[in-house]
Amino acid sequence: MRTNHPPLHTSNPLLAAGGLALGLALGLALTAAPASAQSKVGTAIGQFLLIEPSARAAGMGSAGVALADGIQAVYANAAAIGELESAGFQLTHSEWFAEIDFDYVALAVPVGSNGNLLASVTGLSSGEIDVRTVDRPLGTGERYSVRDLAIGLGYGRHITDRFSAGLQVKYLQETIWHSSLRTMTLDVGALYALNGDGLTLGASLSNYGTKGRYRGRDLAIQYDNIPGQNGDNSALPGERLTDEFPVPVLFRVGLSYPHQLNDHSQVLLAVDALHPSDNTESLSLGAEWSWKRTLALRAGFQDLAREDTETGLTMGAGLMANMGARRLHFDYAWADHGRLQETHRMTVVLDF
Repeated sequence: MRTNHPPLHTSNPLLAAGGLALGLALGLALTAAPASAQSKVGTAIGQFLLIEPSARAAGMGSAGVALADGIQAVYANAAAIGELESAGFQLTHSEWFAEIDFDYVALAVPVGSNGNLLASVTGLSSGEIDVRTVDRPLGTGERYSVRDLAIGLGYGRHITDRFSAGLQVKYLQETIWHSSLRTMTLDVGALYALNGDGLTLGASLSNYGTKGRYRGRDLAIQYDNIPGQNGDNSALPGERLTDEFPVPVLFRVGLSYPHQLNDHSQVLLAVDALHPSDNTESLSLGAEWSWKRTLALRAGFQDLAREDTETGLTMGAGLMANMGARRLHFDYAWADHGRLQETHRMTVVLDF
C-alpha cells in the first residue's frame, strides 16, 4: 500500500499487529457462539463465488482482505483495485473436487488520476455427465453438465494517502442442463494504512445481491386441470416454480503486516475474520516469506473455529521475474479439504 505519510506512534509494530489480531479473534469468538445454532449451510446459490482465485492468497490460508499489493488481492477486497500502480492481467486454473474445472481471468487498467478499472470472468464447469434414471441406471445415452459463470466490472481509487475504496458489480448465472438461474451481486471494500510500516486494516462485503430462481425447459410439465373430467384437455402446458435462493453474502475484516528481516528477505503476516450469511464464523491465518522479490514460500490455515469444516492447512510457493518493463508472477497453492482430499491452484500474473 502506498504510504508516504509519517508513521503513527507505535513502539512495536509486531506487537500492535498481534494485539489487533487478538482483538479480531476475541470478537469472532463472542459472535460465533450465538450464531452457531443458525448455520444455513447449503441454502445459498453461487457457492463458486467463495472459491479463492488467487493462488498466492490460497497458499496463505485465504487470508487476503488486507493485502493491498497486486491484482491477486482484488478478489477478497475490491479496494485493492485502487492500490494497483500499473495494468495487470491474472489467469487462474484449479482442478476442484470430482474433476470440476475452476477458472478465473481478470484484467485491470489505470484511468489516470481517476483510479483503476477491473474486469473479471469466473467459471466453474462439471464437464459432461451421463444422465441416469431409476429405470436406466447405466445411462439413457444423454449427457448433461453444470456450469457457473460470473462476469464482473469493478472500480477502485485512493481517497486519501491512507485510505482506498472500491466496488465490483457481478452478473451471476448458474446452469443445470437446460435450466438456468440469473442474478446480480455487489462487492465493496476498504483498505486503511494504520502506520508507515505497512500495517494495514482491510474490510469487505462480498456477494451482496438479490435472490435467484431457476427457469428453463427442464422444469416444463403437462398437467390435467380437472382430473377425471371427460372432454377437457389433460395435457395443458405448465412449469414447476422453484424456490428463490439467496447468494452467499460474506463479510471479512482483517490485518496484514510486512516485516523486513534483512536487506533481501521479508515476512508478510495476515489474519482474516469471516462472517458468512450461510455458515458459521471462522478465522483464517497466513504467512509469506519472500526473498529478493524473486521467490516466495507460503503457509496458512483457513476456516479456524468453523463448525464441521473440512478445510485447514494450506501451503504454496511463488516465482517472480522481470521481463523488461513487465513483471511476471507464477504462484501455486495446495489446500487440504479433509475427506474431500486436496485442491491445487495455479495463477499467472503479468504486470505491465
